[in-house]
Amino acid sequence: MNINFNTPYISGKELYYISQAVMNGHTAGDGPFGKKCESLLNKILNLEGKALLTTSCTSALEIAAMLSNLTTSSEFILPSYTFVSSANAFCLRGAKPIFADIDPLTLNMDLDHANSLITSQTKVIVPVHYAGISCDMKMLMDIADTNNLTVIEDAAQAIGSSYNGQALGTFGDFSAFSFHETKNIICGEGGALISNDTRKKETAEVIREKGTNRAQFFRGQVDKYTWQSIGSSYILSDLSAAFLLAQLENFQSIQKRRMDVYTRYKSRLAILETKGLAKLPFIPSYNAHNSHIFYLLLEDLSTRTRLISHLKKCGIMSVFHYIPLHTSPMGESYGYKRGMLPVSEHVSQTLLRLPLCSAYDEEVADKVSNEILYFFGLT
Repeated sequence: MNINFNTPYISGKELYYISQAVMNGHTAGDGPFGKKCESLLNKILNLEGKALLTTSCTSALEIAAMLSNLTTSSEFILPSYTFVSSANAFCLRGAKPIFADIDPLTLNMDLDHANSLITSQTKVIVPVHYAGISCDMKMLMDIADTNNLTVIEDAAQAIGSSYNGQALGTFGDFSAFSFHETKNIICGEGGALISNDTRKKETAEVIREKGTNRAQFFRGQVDKYTWQSIGSSYILSDLSAAFLLAQLENFQSIQKRRMDVYTRYKSRLAILETKGLAKLPFIPSYNAHNSHIFYLLLEDLSTRTRLISHLKKCGIMSVFHYIPLHTSPMGESYGYKRGMLPVSEHVSQTLLRLPLCSAYDEEVADKVSNEILYFFGLT
């Protein structure tokens, strides 16, 4: 048996579209495949022309941070249990991260704790939709409105997920999606920025194109393009967009493949929760999720370490996830210490992610589940 944690999935015309991009003579960014991707992404999210492809979710977050008018006296609130890009984008603008703990059920930002952290210096709040599941977005938006905060959704894991029927990534002032090879929809590396402010979307276009109005020039809106503001090279190449287009065209079938694996895991491993051996993902009534991650929350670090070792001996790669940012060297440089956010630290030591990707099917879920049940003496 050899089951990797993730295997990139070819859904249909990816390689054909890449060859077409080469034959068409446009492989750089903002080409015909990129435009088609943005149009399809807008359709999937039920938006009107708000999506901009970027080189990564990280670069989308960096653009959003540039548009948020942050200064060295600004603070931004985010969960500690997240990827470093959720913090880096804003730290690069000189802002100070204020880490909130997470809810033990959803593993998303604890909104009561986040609300208690708001000061006169707080400018931005960054919900991270972990595993394609969100916190209570109505409550979060009410907190933001009351305190005049910019909301930037880190929706890296959330394409296809929704809150009370509205797509995640469409609530905030800005949101960022990821098309990294470990996500539901992939193109190796890639991302998208969503802006709910038309004027700021136009500014985002400038930032994304090295600080120039080159996009307006190619649309015939200006007769030459020049340096307009700070920016960088954040546009996805049309080679990557060609691959991405095939994935977006097969969005529903890809989501179904993942959901089939997720559902099999949930069915086979439910006994672990019944017997108090592990907790399975919790899906709030307000969420429709995208089966991005299937995880187990185990009793302790020792159990997780032994289960990872057992699965590895069987040729199955399972992995833990984030080390809380507040416990990192950078977190400590901002004055944080271990013990300050206990839920984040406990989840970090007990969460185990199981192999789940669009290339797998229920047979893979059965093989992995069989070894987990054997480990716990349930077969």
